[in-house]
Amino acid sequence: MSWFLAVLRQYATFRGRARRREYWTYLLVYFGFYILCMLADMLTGTFDLETEGGLLSGLYILGMVLPSLAVSVRRLHDTDRSGWWLLIGFVPLLGQIVLLYFLIQEGDEGANPYGPDPKAAGRG
Repeated sequence: MSWFLAVLRQYATFRGRARRREYWTYLLVYFGFYILCMLADMLTGTFDLETEGGLLSGLYILGMVLPSLAVSVRRLHDTDRSGWWLLIGFVPLLGQIVLLYFLIQEGDEGANPYGPDPKAAGRG
């Protein structure tokens, strides 16, 4: 949970680097909260089967767009890639596989053009 909160504290920070642990823990907690929001929508009757979404889950996704983009860009920075590489995810299948590979990769050891190594900085 501390990694999730660390991402939220850097809500719209696109500079720097994010470790794999920070990124994947954020994503896991993000989806956990999303599922809880969907369940709350179903219980309160605000869930729509046509759109497969609801009021609470929609607001949650809307509020989490910037931190999700920011941590993804910082994750790419950790592998010495520009945040613009996120756009490759729009290429059907192959682009998504390539992006997943980039996000899974070990970060660069030592400093790179995007900042110091977060792993060496002792964060976790």
